[in-house]
Amino acid sequence: MRILLLAHSFNSLTQRVWVELAARGHELALELDIKDSVAEEALDLFRPDLIVAPFLKRAIPASVWQTVRCLVIHPGPPGDRGPSALDWAILDGCREWGVTVLEAVADFDAGPVWAHRAFQMREATKGSLYRRDVTEAAIEALLEALARIEAGEKPTPAPPGVFRPSVPQAARSIDWRQDTTAGALRKIRSADGTPGVRDLIEGQDYFLFDAKAADLSGRPGDLLAVTDCGAVARATRDGAVWIGHLRPLGKESLKLPAAHYLKTERLVRHPAQDISYEEQGQVGILRFPFYNGAMSKEQCHRLCSAFLDAAQRPTRVILLAGGEDSWSNGIHLGAIEAADSVSDESWANINAIDDLAAAIITCRSHLTVSAMTGNAGAGGVFLALAADRVLMRDGIVLNPHYKSMGNLYGSEYWTYLLPRRASQEQARHIQEARLPMGAGQALSLGLADEILPGTVPGFQQAALKKAQELAADDAFAARLQEKCDRRDADEAIKPLAAYRAEELEKMRLNFYGFDPSYHVARYHFIFKSAKSRTPLYLAPHRRAKLPA
Repeated sequence: MRILLLAHSFNSLTQRVWVELAARGHELALELDIKDSVAEEALDLFRPDLIVAPFLKRAIPASVWQTVRCLVIHPGPPGDRGPSALDWAILDGCREWGVTVLEAVADFDAGPVWAHRAFQMREATKGSLYRRDVTEAAIEALLEALARIEAGEKPTPAPPGVFRPSVPQAARSIDWRQDTTAGALRKIRSADGTPGVRDLIEGQDYFLFDAKAADLSGRPGDLLAVTDCGAVARATRDGAVWIGHLRPLGKESLKLPAAHYLKTERLVRHPAQDISYEEQGQVGILRFPFYNGAMSKEQCHRLCSAFLDAAQRPTRVILLAGGEDSWSNGIHLGAIEAADSVSDESWANINAIDDLAAAIITCRSHLTVSAMTGNAGAGGVFLALAADRVLMRDGIVLNPHYKSMGNLYGSEYWTYLLPRRASQEQARHIQEARLPMGAGQALSLGLADEILPGTVPGFQQAALKKAQELAADDAFAARLQEKCDRRDADEAIKPLAAYRAEELEKMRLNFYGFDPSYHVARYHFIFKSAKSRTPLYLAPHRRAKLPA
């Protein structure tokens, strides 16, 4: 079918829908939902058989849904209506939730139901639930809906429902004297990502994000401790919570580690919690679940040190386990935007992540495995390729390109790593397409060595088993020697430092040159500027409209 995706933004769910539909041979285009006339023009230009709306913030205009069937993916069970479905589910402590694929009608989320899926709620942030549980349920329900449409079936009438508005801040407000740790966590998790929970700290209003339980106690409301990665603990009635990130009020305020904004000199210091290491037999597991997968220069330095320490251990394999929702998304654009010199911070950050990549590439003591549980983008994808083997969970989405960030050239030794795995034509396609890809396509292009199915815990267990088998293999010593020999041969042909120098020469122009595209794109990305048009690589119907 010719399917037009209509979405507020090309978010994680929309990207997954694109990947799944493309893999099944559907002809796709996307239009950002900017205003009615834009959607109407896209309908006229693309002439789709069907419109799918994975992520909207307003109703589809009647001029569109009365012309062509429109399927809306709603992150709630049948009968749930309104824009804050998942927020309310977390706040209400629901044990089960769901996703409904319904047909657009005049009333919001009130159309007949084509398919739905239920899932058990986890104690997790809204963003984590959305990227994993909601997304998986949405894909299953959407594919069922498409099958029913192609079979000529009819949808089920919508059940009676109640429209619930956006969650007001008053419903999430934390009373630190009365709220339990569980209650405070539920409120912050319901707003994680956006809009955050508004709170007063040291006389200043902030939005709170990235909260976890803390094994601490004190006078309710007091700040108790700070970690080396910038999280701050605040006491509740029966314990405390770590608050990882804050954003001050204001249109152009930045979400940064809490310690960036607070006075923490008198607080008890605790070790950083964003990097951990453990050993399972001959396998060292290095975890780095950085918030949203962003890696600042400080985080890259600490992770590189942790990797070098792991490489000194008497193990055989190092398993690189990034975040469960985002394995890595490369350099930390928020930390860069907050710096006194965005160019200098960009330069320091890309060099720090290059140091990490180099440490992984040149490791001669261990075999390394990237276990990609969550999505990855830009430099995070190529950082994963620095390992000897790459395992991907079925269902993750990759964006292995830099150009969308103001024609950024990229580093992380991609000019060395990509040709080792993909053909020249495949490498060119990967860099130029600017499109998301699923694990299946990544495998076919050489970016993955194996895809492992299952839930996140299932994948993690399977990846560990693969690493343990690699460590226990009788051919381990031969494999390690082969790796070292290949690295020596590659170095003789062209030193690794030369690849880095060439990449950084281009990156220096991105950061310090006359073309401000990277800085402009970063600014709009960080502050979520409203889109004025749909990028042409997502809108073939608009490419056809361009003059010859």
